[in-house]
Amino acid sequence: MVDIFEKIDKNNLPKHVAIIMDGNGRWAKMHNEDRLFGHRNGVDAVKTAVRTAMKIGIKHLTLYTFSTENWDRPKAEIDGLMSLLVSAIKREVTELNSQGIRLNVIGNVDDLPQGAKMELNEAIELTEANNAMQLNLALSYSSKSEFVQAFKSFYTDVLSGKKQLEDINAAMIDQYMQTYGIPDPELMIRTSGELRISNFMLWQLAYSELYFTDKLWPDFGEEDLVDAIYDYQNRERRFGKTSEQLG
Repeated sequence: MVDIFEKIDKNNLPKHVAIIMDGNGRWAKMHNEDRLFGHRNGVDAVKTAVRTAMKIGIKHLTLYTFSTENWDRPKAEIDGLMSLLVSAIKREVTELNSQGIRLNVIGNVDDLPQGAKMELNEAIELTEANNAMQLNLALSYSSKSEFVQAFKSFYTDVLSGKKQLEDINAAMIDQYMQTYGIPDPELMIRTSGELRISNFMLWQLAYSELYFTDKLWPDFGEEDLVDAIYDYQNRERRFGKTSEQLG
Protein backbone atom coordinates (compact mmCIF):
# COMPACT_ATOMS: atom_id res chain seq x y z
CA MET A 1 0.00 0.00 0.00
CA VAL A 2 1.27 3.46 -0.92
CA ASP A 3 1.92 5.75 2.04
CA ILE A 4 0.31 9.06 1.02
CA PHE A 5 2.39 10.90 3.62
CA GLU A 6 5.72 9.95 2.01
CA LYS A 7 5.57 12.78 -0.54
CA ILE A 8 5.46 15.43 2.18
CA ASP A 9 8.72 17.10 3.21
CA LYS A 10 8.58 17.15 7.01
CA ASN A 11 11.27 19.86 6.98
CA ASN A 12 9.06 22.27 5.02
CA LEU A 13 5.74 22.17 6.82
CA PRO A 14 3.51 25.21 7.31
CA LYS A 15 3.31 25.99 11.00
CA HIS A 16 -0.28 27.13 10.61
CA VAL A 17 -2.99 25.90 8.25
CA ALA A 18 -6.38 27.62 8.07
CA ILE A 19 -9.42 26.05 6.42
CA ILE A 20 -12.70 27.53 5.21
CA MET A 21 -14.94 24.47 5.44
CA ASP A 22 -17.50 25.09 2.71
CA GLY A 23 -20.07 22.94 0.95
CA ASN A 24 -22.05 21.10 3.65
CA GLY A 25 -25.36 22.38 2.35
CA ARG A 26 -24.66 21.52 -1.27
CA TRP A 27 -23.41 18.08 -0.24
CA ALA A 28 -26.68 17.46 1.62
CA LYS A 29 -28.70 18.61 -1.40
CA MET A 30 -26.80 16.18 -3.63
CA HIS A 31 -27.87 13.42 -1.24
CA ASN A 32 -31.50 14.65 -1.12
CA GLU A 33 -31.20 15.48 2.56
CA ASP A 34 -31.62 18.63 4.64
CA ARG A 35 -28.71 20.97 5.38
CA LEU A 36 -28.18 19.64 8.90
CA PHE A 37 -27.42 16.23 7.39
CA GLY A 38 -24.55 17.91 5.57
CA HIS A 39 -23.34 19.65 8.72
CA ARG A 40 -23.38 16.36 10.65
CA ASN A 41 -21.22 14.74 7.99
CA GLY A 42 -19.05 17.85 8.01
CA VAL A 43 -18.21 17.09 11.66
CA ASP A 44 -16.70 13.77 10.52
CA ALA A 45 -14.54 15.70 8.03
CA VAL A 46 -13.38 17.94 10.88
CA LYS A 47 -12.26 14.88 12.85
CA THR A 48 -10.37 13.61 9.82
CA ALA A 49 -8.69 16.99 9.22
CA VAL A 50 -7.57 17.28 12.85
CA ARG A 51 -6.25 13.71 12.94
CA THR A 52 -4.43 14.18 9.62
CA ALA A 53 -2.92 17.51 10.63
CA MET A 54 -1.57 15.88 13.77
CA LYS A 55 -0.14 13.00 11.76
CA ILE A 56 1.57 15.41 9.36
CA GLY A 57 2.99 17.55 12.16
CA ILE A 58 1.03 20.80 11.76
CA LYS A 59 1.29 22.86 14.95
CA HIS A 60 -1.68 25.21 14.42
CA LEU A 61 -4.94 24.42 12.64
CA THR A 62 -7.71 27.02 12.35
CA LEU A 63 -11.18 26.03 11.16
CA TYR A 64 -13.71 28.65 10.04
CA THR A 65 -16.61 27.08 11.89
CA PHE A 66 -19.30 29.77 12.05
CA SER A 67 -19.18 33.34 10.75
CA THR A 68 -21.07 36.36 12.03
CA GLU A 69 -22.94 36.34 8.72
CA ASN A 70 -24.15 32.80 9.44
CA TRP A 71 -26.46 34.20 12.13
CA ASP A 72 -28.70 35.35 9.25
CA ARG A 73 -29.48 31.74 8.29
CA PRO A 74 -32.84 30.14 9.19
CA LYS A 75 -33.31 29.71 12.94
CA ALA A 76 -33.79 25.95 12.64
CA GLU A 77 -30.41 25.58 10.93
CA ILE A 78 -28.66 27.80 13.50
CA ASP A 79 -30.20 25.87 16.39
CA GLY A 80 -29.13 22.62 14.77
CA LEU A 81 -25.58 23.90 14.25
CA MET A 82 -25.28 25.02 17.87
CA SER A 83 -26.56 21.63 19.05
CA LEU A 84 -24.01 19.91 16.81
CA LEU A 85 -21.26 22.12 18.23
CA VAL A 86 -22.14 21.22 21.82
CA SER A 87 -22.44 17.49 21.14
CA ALA A 88 -19.21 17.40 19.11
CA ILE A 89 -17.23 19.12 21.86
CA LYS A 90 -18.64 16.78 24.51
CA ARG A 91 -17.85 13.75 22.38
CA GLU A 92 -14.36 14.73 21.24
CA VAL A 93 -12.76 16.72 24.06
CA THR A 94 -11.40 13.66 25.86
CA GLU A 95 -9.67 12.44 22.71
CA LEU A 96 -8.36 15.92 21.92
CA ASN A 97 -6.87 16.07 25.38
CA SER A 98 -5.34 12.60 25.14
CA GLN A 99 -3.70 13.58 21.84
CA GLY A 100 -2.16 16.70 23.40
CA ILE A 101 -4.31 19.10 21.36
CA ARG A 102 -5.06 22.51 22.83
CA LEU A 103 -8.45 24.00 21.96
CA ASN A 104 -8.76 27.74 21.34
CA VAL A 105 -11.57 29.95 20.04
CA ILE A 106 -11.47 33.20 18.10
CA GLY A 107 -14.57 35.27 17.43
CA ASN A 108 -17.33 36.79 19.52
CA VAL A 109 -18.03 33.88 21.84
CA ASP A 110 -20.56 35.98 23.79
CA ASP A 111 -22.93 35.62 20.82
CA LEU A 112 -23.14 31.85 21.33
CA PRO A 113 -25.87 30.13 23.36
CA GLN A 114 -25.06 29.58 27.03
CA GLY A 115 -24.72 25.81 26.63
CA ALA A 116 -22.20 26.17 23.81
CA LYS A 117 -20.16 28.71 25.79
CA MET A 118 -20.05 26.40 28.81
CA GLU A 119 -18.87 23.40 26.80
CA LEU A 120 -16.25 25.48 25.03
CA ASN A 121 -14.93 27.02 28.24
CA GLU A 122 -14.67 23.60 29.90
CA ALA A 123 -12.86 22.13 26.88
CA ILE A 124 -10.47 25.09 26.68
CA GLU A 125 -9.67 24.79 30.38
CA LEU A 126 -9.17 21.02 30.17
CA THR A 127 -6.74 21.27 27.23
CA GLU A 128 -4.93 24.52 28.04
CA ALA A 129 -1.64 22.82 29.03
CA ASN A 130 -1.38 20.78 25.81
CA ASN A 131 1.20 21.65 23.14
CA ALA A 132 1.19 18.96 20.46
CA MET A 133 -1.11 21.08 18.29
CA GLN A 134 -3.41 24.05 18.77
CA LEU A 135 -6.87 23.77 17.23
CA ASN A 136 -8.46 27.18 16.73
CA LEU A 137 -12.20 27.33 16.09
CA ALA A 138 -13.38 30.55 14.47
CA LEU A 139 -16.88 30.91 15.95
CA SER A 140 -19.17 33.88 15.36
CA TYR A 141 -16.07 35.26 13.67
CA SER A 142 -15.70 38.16 11.27
CA SER A 143 -12.38 39.66 10.29
CA LYS A 144 -13.93 43.12 9.94
CA SER A 145 -15.39 42.81 13.44
CA GLU A 146 -11.96 41.75 14.67
CA PHE A 147 -10.50 44.95 13.18
CA VAL A 148 -13.21 47.08 14.78
CA GLN A 149 -12.56 45.56 18.19
CA ALA A 150 -8.79 45.97 17.74
CA PHE A 151 -9.18 49.67 16.90
CA LYS A 152 -11.49 50.19 19.89
CA SER A 153 -8.99 48.51 22.21
CA PHE A 154 -6.13 50.57 20.82
CA TYR A 155 -8.14 53.80 21.16
CA THR A 156 -8.93 52.92 24.77
CA ASP A 157 -5.21 52.43 25.44
CA VAL A 158 -4.42 55.78 23.78
CA LEU A 159 -6.97 57.56 25.99
CA SER A 160 -5.50 55.94 29.10
CA GLY A 161 -1.96 56.88 28.09
CA LYS A 162 -0.79 53.29 27.59
CA LYS A 163 -0.23 53.83 23.85
CA GLN A 164 0.62 56.72 21.54
CA LEU A 165 -0.36 57.17 17.89
CA GLU A 166 3.34 57.01 17.09
CA ASP A 167 3.34 53.43 18.37
CA ILE A 168 1.32 52.19 15.40
CA ASN A 169 3.14 49.62 13.26
CA ALA A 170 2.38 46.12 12.02
CA ALA A 171 3.83 44.42 15.10
CA MET A 172 1.72 46.60 17.38
CA ILE A 173 -1.47 45.88 15.44
CA ASP A 174 -0.72 42.17 15.80
CA GLN A 175 -1.01 42.60 19.57
CA TYR A 176 -4.64 43.67 19.25
CA MET A 177 -5.75 40.82 16.98
CA GLN A 178 -7.43 37.75 18.44
CA THR A 179 -4.69 35.57 16.99
CA TYR A 180 -1.89 37.34 18.86
CA GLY A 181 0.80 34.81 19.72
CA ILE A 182 -0.27 32.46 16.93
CA PRO A 183 1.82 32.46 13.72
CA ASP A 184 0.00 33.73 10.64
CA PRO A 185 -1.30 30.93 8.41
CA GLU A 186 1.17 30.00 5.68
CA LEU A 187 -1.58 28.03 3.93
CA MET A 188 -5.31 28.73 3.63
CA ILE A 189 -7.53 26.01 2.15
CA ARG A 190 -11.09 26.52 0.93
CA THR A 191 -13.32 23.68 -0.18
CA SER A 192 -16.35 23.59 -2.53
CA GLY A 193 -14.84 25.48 -5.46
CA GLU A 194 -15.60 28.99 -4.19
CA LEU A 195 -12.75 31.43 -4.91
CA ARG A 196 -13.00 33.94 -2.08
CA ILE A 197 -11.95 34.26 1.57
CA SER A 198 -15.30 35.46 2.97
CA ASN A 199 -14.21 37.91 5.66
CA PHE A 200 -11.78 35.40 7.16
CA MET A 201 -8.47 36.48 8.78
CA LEU A 202 -7.92 39.37 6.36
CA TRP A 203 -4.93 40.69 8.32
CA GLN A 204 -3.37 37.31 9.00
CA LEU A 205 -3.67 35.98 5.41
CA ALA A 206 -1.57 38.78 3.90
CA TYR A 207 1.15 36.39 2.69
CA SER A 208 -0.65 33.06 2.92
CA GLU A 209 -0.67 30.61 0.05
CA LEU A 210 -4.28 30.05 -1.06
CA TYR A 211 -5.45 26.60 -2.08
CA PHE A 212 -8.88 26.03 -3.56
CA THR A 213 -10.46 22.64 -4.19
CA ASP A 214 -13.79 21.64 -5.73
CA LYS A 215 -14.27 18.99 -3.04
CA LEU A 216 -17.28 19.68 -0.82
CA TRP A 217 -16.29 19.72 2.85
CA PRO A 218 -17.87 16.38 3.89
CA ASP A 219 -15.84 14.71 1.09
CA PHE A 220 -12.55 16.38 2.11
CA GLY A 221 -10.43 13.57 3.46
CA GLU A 222 -6.94 12.64 4.58
CA GLU A 223 -5.47 12.53 1.07
CA ASP A 224 -6.97 15.92 0.21
CA LEU A 225 -5.16 17.62 3.09
CA VAL A 226 -1.94 15.85 2.15
CA ASP A 227 -2.36 17.09 -1.44
CA ALA A 228 -2.85 20.66 -0.22
CA ILE A 229 0.33 20.51 1.89
CA TYR A 230 2.23 19.01 -1.04
CA ASP A 231 1.00 21.77 -3.33
CA TYR A 232 2.12 24.36 -0.77
CA GLN A 233 5.58 22.82 -0.59
CA ASN A 234 6.00 23.14 -4.34
CA ARG A 235 5.34 26.88 -4.41
CA GLU A 236 7.96 29.60 -4.18
CA ARG A 237 7.21 31.94 -1.32
CA ARG A 238 8.84 35.28 -2.20
CA PHE A 239 7.23 37.76 0.22
CA GLY A 240 7.60 40.54 -2.37
CA LYS A 241 11.14 39.62 -3.38
CA THR A 242 12.28 38.21 -6.72
CA SER A 243 13.24 34.59 -7.31
CA GLU A 244 16.84 35.71 -7.85
CA GLN A 245 16.94 37.39 -4.46
CA LEU A 246 15.85 34.18 -2.79
CA GLY A 247 18.75 32.37 -4.47
